[in-house]
Amino acid sequence: MSTAVVTGASSGIGAATARRLAAEGFEVVLAARREERLRALAEEIGERARVHVTDVTDADSVEALADAVDKCAVLVANAGGALGFEPVAEFDEGQWRWMWDANVLGMARTVRAFLPKLIASGDARIVVVTSIAGHQSYPNGAGYTSAKHAAAAVVDTLRVELLGQPVRVIEIAPGLVDTEFSTVRFEGDAERASEVYKGLRPLTGEDVADAIAYAVTRPWYFTVARMDLFPRAQANARDNYRAPDEAGGAAR
Repeated sequence: MSTAVVTGASSGIGAATARRLAAEGFEVVLAARREERLRALAEEIGERARVHVTDVTDADSVEALADAVDKCAVLVANAGGALGFEPVAEFDEGQWRWMWDANVLGMARTVRAFLPKLIASGDARIVVVTSIAGHQSYPNGAGYTSAKHAAAAVVDTLRVELLGQPVRVIEIAPGLVDTEFSTVRFEGDAERASEVYKGLRPLTGEDVADAIAYAVTRPWYFTVARMDLFPRAQANARDNYRAPDEAGGAAR
């Protein structure tokens, strides 16, 4: 049975991905900072899941995670997030520093720590969950979009560097997904976070997990290099159609 490691597994896309990969037959290692949530998820998944508390902004923590996993065929580098929503002229250095550390360095640390075991598996899949914000920009989002652009560049570089190795490098770039993302970005302001999805039906963590499961279960010679995932009401990182009645087609 192959092992899949999922970072950022305590909620949202990460938790949904862990559930889905376990259903696909993988043993899953759940990695994130919030131990209580990880243990609840592991209990839900059952014997195919195990927990390792991990902070991807801490190099020692990432190395400890890699040391705790004997074999790894799939790595889903999902940990990251956004903080703040201010124009560049008013940016918060602490927020930007965390976003770059979590989304770029944290992902690179995780890949570096697991790469020897991934190559040794003979059929490795590295999945990096970026964002459509890694390929497009929008006002007041420069801290997050710059970090995700950098993460996407790391993925592209990694794919070239690993050419000829038994490793498939996969980028999943979602648009609007209804998770804790916006609540974290707006420091717990649930009302402001709900405005992000007002008048449309966003994707769910399960939708993204479905795309990840598809990508990692293709035959060994088949690489899904990148998937951009949008709800129907979204055209790009900036433009969305919001239904006047706020239903957003939710009943369809």
